[in-house]
Parts: sequence; C-alpha cells; structure tokens
Amino acid sequence: MNYKNKNIFKRKNIIKVAIDSPAAAGAGTQAKLISKHYNLLQLDTGRVYRYVANIKINEPNKFKYSYLKKKINKLRIKDLENKKLLSDEVATAASVVAKDRKIRELVHIFQLKCAYNPPKSYAGSCLDGRDICSVIVPDADIKLFITANLKTRAIRRYKELKTKKNYISFSDVLESIKKRDKSDINRKISPLKKTKDSILLNTTNLSIRRCFLKIKKIIDRKLTI
Repeated sequence: MNYKNKNIFKRKNIIKVAIDSPAAAGAGTQAKLISKHYNLLQLDTGRVYRYVANIKINEPNKFKYSYLKKKINKLRIKDLENKKLLSDEVATAASVVAKDRKIRELVHIFQLKCAYNPPKSYAGSCLDGRDICSVIVPDADIKLFITANLKTRAIRRYKELKTKKNYISFSDVLESIKKRDKSDINRKISPLKKTKDSILLNTTNLSIRRCFLKIKKIIDRKLTI
C-alpha cells in the first residue's frame, strides 16, 4: 500500500522523529523523554494495535472493520493510556491483529495524522514502533533504530512485569521476547528492520540518561543544519 497517496494534511516546518526498535529496547522511554524535551506529540504506535486487540477481547461481537474504523476515527492519545492495554492477553492478541492488512491500514491512517498533523500546541511529533522509519514516516528529520541484546531486554521486561504480577518467571519473559522478535522480523507486512538512513543506538550498556543525551546530541545537530 502506498501511504504517500493518503489524503493527510501535513503541517509545515515541524520536527518529525521516527524510532524503530525490538521489544524492551528502551525506545518507548526515550520517545517520552524526547517528546517532553522538544515539545513533540508522542505516540507509541504499538498501543494502537493493543487498543484494537482490547476491542477484540472485550467486544468480540462488534469486531468488524466498519466498527473499528469508527472507533479509530474517534481515537485520542489519552485513550491509549488505559492500563488494560498493558496486559499479556492484550499484547498477545495485538501481535495477531497487527498482521491483518486491513487493520494495519486503519491504524496507519491514525499514525500518519499524528506524525504529520499534530495539534498546533506541539512543535512536531515523535513516533516509535516497528515500521516507523520504513513505512510511516520515511521522510522523518531524525530516524533512530534503538536496540539492545536479548538478555538485557528480557531483564528489563522481567523487572517491569514483576512490579505488576505476583509471579512471573524470567525464562517465560525471555521466551516471550524471542517469539516477539521472530514475529516482528519475519512478518510479511511491515517487518521490523533498520533502514539505511537510521542511526543505530545500542542501549545494552547505556543508562536511560546517557542514551537520552546521545539522542539529544543527534537531534540538536540535525536541527542546526
């Protein structure tokens, strides 16, 4: 599908930051820090698929494209802050619905609006996901690919989940991320990949602060050109 031909109004002279990453690499955290520092609209694009998955789980009788289209047309960023979207059940369902071409088209239109036409109170946009640099915002001013080794990412996700669950094993988390990586990289539609013009950042041995400072340096240099 050619997203360039979509009838999306594009604000001029805005900052567009695109971030791709595998699960638990720290991209979401950095996207929030970047957005706050530069006053950008921040969108965790995976949350939109979780939003759709949550509808599939809780409103199965209404799970049709016509209904999803209405829901996404009315979708607001604050709707994606629902804590229910963080459950494992929703995450698993999201990985399934994300492979549906028609659903991706609906979600992509929402993502494009956020990227190219953020509210005027923002100086631009910052989107993170799996296909942001390659599909959604290929003309982004700053394109980043944030990653970390598998063990580090599993440890981070394990610590995160431990605060929300009474019991979860590290081996289960590790296996879950392995499966997620395989699905993201090998799916036919918009697979996770580093574009040639994306800047690679490996956060394995970086603190959140050090990583942000590296990204800030990249963005500041770009904005002064």
